[in-house]
Amino acid sequence: MKNNIISSKLILLLLLLLLPLMSCHGSYLDYTDALTKSILFFEGQRSGYLPQDQRMNWRGNSGLGDGWTVNTDLTGGYYDAGDNVKFNFPMAFTTTLLSWSVIEFGENMPPSELRNALVAIRWSTDYLLKTVSQPNRIFVQVGDPVQDHNCWERPEDMDTARTVYTVDAPNPASDVAGETAAALAAASLAFRPSDPGYAETLLRTSTRVFDFADRNRGAYSDNLNIRDGVCPYYCDFDGYQDELLWGAAWLRRATQGDNYLSYIQENRQTLGADDNINEFGWDNKHAGLNVLISKEVLDGSMYSLQSYKSSADSFMCTLIPESSSSHIEYSPGGLIYKPGGSNLQHATTITFLLLVYANYLEKSSQILNCGTISVSPSMLRKIGKRQVDYILGENPKGMSYMVGYSNYYPQKIHHRGSSLPSIKDHPQVIACKEGSVYFNSTQPNPNVLVGAIVGGPGEDDAYDDNRDEFRKSEPTTYINAPFVGALAYFAANPNIS
Repeated sequence: MKNNIISSKLILLLLLLLLPLMSCHGSYLDYTDALTKSILFFEGQRSGYLPQDQRMNWRGNSGLGDGWTVNTDLTGGYYDAGDNVKFNFPMAFTTTLLSWSVIEFGENMPPSELRNALVAIRWSTDYLLKTVSQPNRIFVQVGDPVQDHNCWERPEDMDTARTVYTVDAPNPASDVAGETAAALAAASLAFRPSDPGYAETLLRTSTRVFDFADRNRGAYSDNLNIRDGVCPYYCDFDGYQDELLWGAAWLRRATQGDNYLSYIQENRQTLGADDNINEFGWDNKHAGLNVLISKEVLDGSMYSLQSYKSSADSFMCTLIPESSSSHIEYSPGGLIYKPGGSNLQHATTITFLLLVYANYLEKSSQILNCGTISVSPSMLRKIGKRQVDYILGENPKGMSYMVGYSNYYPQKIHHRGSSLPSIKDHPQVIACKEGSVYFNSTQPNPNVLVGAIVGGPGEDDAYDDNRDEFRKSEPTTYINAPFVGALAYFAANPNIS
């Protein structure tokens, strides 16, 4: 009898391990439902006055005095993750990726979700416009992260210092300002069909902010007056040069201006366009930059930009397991893995780039050459689909890493608002240290942060549903943003195999 039990367990384990490797012809996954939830998540991250149509109704108003210490209205925007700080560097990147999702895949979205995606973008761009409203100044963060991280309290209750971190010219802020310029330029393209007036405001502001970034070169975290507030959380680890090229590339896309074309041509080497080309995230824009610029080469035969396309090709080839240049690691269950915390940020950004590049190649009737292997757009999409399906539940644990999607998902995510009783159910203040009892609880979070994608499993596909393991259990806006575009594609094309 005992041997039979052991045999049954071995068979079950084998099936779980084989699940990700089975080809999925016509997935049972509901990409449209996941798309809806991935956008809804952003409502749970809102700071400021919440509107009447707020759907994540366990949240309340918060951060209503943000900016008062500098006589500026800095209400609004997003909390980046499970804390109550507004970090502009990742927020701007989130905005760029949400906008890019709409630009590339908005036509794949149901009209209601396209509207919701634009609302999510505008919640951030309205705030970003406030942060650059004064000449030669950029507000780069609101909230003292050290004090904030020493508390476990709802955003509606927070009583920690809402310190405003500011950079004035000629002090450097090329990274945050460059990313903000990119976000505003990309958002201008997203809004152009439905709100051309707002799009024009975004674009006009973007050009001014990019000039600030280019004139005052350097990393914002090198400013000693703000360094202790932005590091080590969203310190610039990879240099500011990529954000200058990234901002210029988005302004080129939005304006078709020859001045921005000249900028990305002439500054390619001096700003290190050939460095670290296999990374893409809030701190390193290289792979995304190369894919973005490649469109001009593929669509318009802009051969002066060929080096960017060559870098994009090289990056894509690293993702092909059969390629001689393959170097991306995959977990046993098939998940893209890169060292460091919050691994799903890599899986979602890379998936997005795979799908965008596949579209660019297909529209120009081209394929990708990886040494002796020819890679079609459909092959790139298959790799992307494998990542999406893994995140939504086709993985060794059978768990969806999107909260609220399917019947099995993380219940104890590292997120203050989700883990503490809602202000609607518990209107009394829960002070800084009083939240510890909820943090240490083994019970599921009382508020479901629908659509949140957690940091996720690592190289061994292991995931413990534990609030304390923030690298795995904390959601972030920049994990979700590129996934919106990926889900939009597969919602319209669910059966590619």
